[in-house]
Amino acid sequence: MDNTEAVTCLAALAHDQRLAIFRLLVRQGPSGLPAGEIAEAVDATPTGASFHLKELDRAGLIHATRVGRYIRYAVHFDKVRQMLTFLTEDCCQGNPELCGPTLKKARKLCKGETK
Repeated sequence: MDNTEAVTCLAALAHDQRLAIFRLLVRQGPSGLPAGEIAEAVDATPTGASFHLKELDRAGLIHATRVGRYIRYAVHFDKVRQMLTFLTEDCCQGNPELCGPTLKKARKLCKGETK
């Protein structure tokens, strides 16, 4: 990930409803939710939710899958890992031993480690 891509991701999250949508989808995991349920959960109009979902999708943070007549959205976890890695790669001057336990745990999760 480069600076431009990171700025695009962060800009997509820099709105109350988009952040709420993103956090909702993170909680849902890989299965995601249909657009209508997302709109209802974040108290957005269908048109408003559609606009915000498009922005998150354009940034690569979520992806859409058509299921029958519905569009289901889910977080693109690989992209989120890339963003977190990019944001923390130089933490403590690149020495992970100096980072606190929370950041160490986040780095392990970003690398796909479970413990």
